[in-house]
Amino acid sequence: MHKRILIVDDDPSIIKITKLYLTKNGYVVEDANDGSAALDKIKSRQFDLAVLDLMLPKLDGWSVCRQLREENLLIPIIMLTARSETHERIEGLRLGADDYVVKPFDPNELLARIDAVLRRSEWKRADVPATRMTPLNIGNLSIRLDSLTVAIDAQPINMTRREFELLAFLIQRAGKVYSREELISQIWGWDYEGEDRVVDLYIQRVRRKLGTGTGWNLATVWGVGYKFEVIPSC
Repeated sequence: MHKRILIVDDDPSIIKITKLYLTKNGYVVEDANDGSAALDKIKSRQFDLAVLDLMLPKLDGWSVCRQLREENLLIPIIMLTARSETHERIEGLRLGADDYVVKPFDPNELLARIDAVLRRSEWKRADVPATRMTPLNIGNLSIRLDSLTVAIDAQPINMTRREFELLAFLIQRAGKVYSREELISQIWGWDYEGEDRVVDLYIQRVRRKLGTGTGWNLATVWGVGYKFEVIPSC
């Protein structure tokens, strides 16, 4: 089945060229020209990925991304931005975007990034299949890989897609230490070109949302990286 892509941009020429190029490469493509229309389409239809411009009428790309993640809609998102400042790219990733492309862009680069994000998404869905339907309960933490949900003391915790993927990756490999570079390769992908400190930012966000753990710890191994620890009960 062909993958469905939503292109969100208020520039008709970008939509026209991008739709033409992606359609020729086997994708089914729809478009929206403002943030509100994008939200309506994503909530009412099934898409495999959204290409989301940052500067949009009615609702900007940051706000669209934030609302989707707050409602636990984990569609992969690639941000389009005319801005190259590092802090703005990090803000998009912090809100839950999976990747970004800076305008003006080569359609070949956008296609390559779409392919890469979709591959990562498929690999993560296929990872550890035997445990996907069973909650992983560790102390006061519960995580479900099938529904992409997390709870502390049975209370749901709202997480972005990237935060969930980072936490799930470390939990599934509890006790093993991963460097920033290894986590970027596994979670962000080998083609990620941003700052490696983005890992620190996401670890901080996950810790803040989860609070103090009972029976587990998201630990820093100074000078090396991070690991998820299971703490035996006394």
